[in-house]
Amino acid sequence: MGSEVRVTTAVARVLAAFLEDATRDRYGLDLIGATGLPSGTLYPILVRLQRAGWVDSAWEEIDPVEAGRPARRYYRLTPDGLARARTELALLHQQLGGTTARSTSPKARPA
Repeated sequence: MGSEVRVTTAVARVLAAFLEDATRDRYGLDLIGATGLPSGTLYPILVRLQRAGWVDSAWEEIDPVEAGRPARRYYRLTPDGLARARTELALLHQQLGGTTARSTSPKARPA
């Protein structure tokens, strides 16, 4: 636990989905829909975030027969994960904004 997370574009999409409502538990299919990532990309990211201590998970306690579906595994940012996600996405936004600002910042000359 507590390892560093390399925030790739895909990881940033997952973190952004969690931050849409940080108090809400999310499950895999919900996150797939929110991020547009395939399951083969999403689940390894969730495992890395869990190992780093950014995300906790728990199986819902339902009777699958009664519910008519399998139990879902719900994920939620930990308090540390919430702080780290906000920091990393803000840094990413700043870096992307800084790059854009520099590349489009030539001063307009009067005609």
